[in-house]
Amino acid sequence: MPSRNSIKSYIEGGYYHLYNRGVEKRQIFMDDQDYRVFLSYLKLYLLSPDPEDFNQKIHKDLSTTIDLVAYCLMPNHFHLLVRQHTAKGIEEFMRCINIKYAMYFNKRHDRTGGLFQDAYKAVLIQNDEYLMHLSRYIHCNPALMMPNIIQYPYSSYHYYLTESPPWLKPHSVKELFTNEEAYRQFINLTDIDPLAVLHNLAIDSE
Repeated sequence: MPSRNSIKSYIEGGYYHLYNRGVEKRQIFMDDQDYRVFLSYLKLYLLSPDPEDFNQKIHKDLSTTIDLVAYCLMPNHFHLLVRQHTAKGIEEFMRCINIKYAMYFNKRHDRTGGLFQDAYKAVLIQNDEYLMHLSRYIHCNPALMMPNIIQYPYSSYHYYLTESPPWLKPHSVKELFTNEEAYRQFINLTDIDPLAVLHNLAIDSE
């Protein structure tokens, strides 16, 4: 029986929670360099290329097919909240990111074989309430490691409270709140468990 959220059906304009973890739940980020390299690949594929920079033309430009809305990288897994603009955008984006990062990681850490537990998981976000709570769930992931999650350097949370880089598109979530302070207060809520709202939209425990 296929695991939850492993069967993917994509629609144009849809918002999706994409996630994956390391094989046997092993770490996929060993140190700061690994985190920074993964983030550099997100930027590489999602930043609109400079037409005068010929070095940028050696990779696929996915900036018009995928919007990255939120992200969080944890030691043994990652979360991406994206909006897809073309029917095959997510598949192409995840194939590029997963292959490129796995090749880098295996070479750097002198290992062979698959890096990720399985194919990435994806689940469609059905409404604005889920979109809000999923962004909170993603941004609160580091809470057990770092109580003050605004200081966690490998998530998009700090960009929600300040200016965001051009390869990140948080406006679809931010526009659901009156201002940055309202979003910060929402993130800091203690009386609402995001898992109680999200159910199968969160990472599975398999």
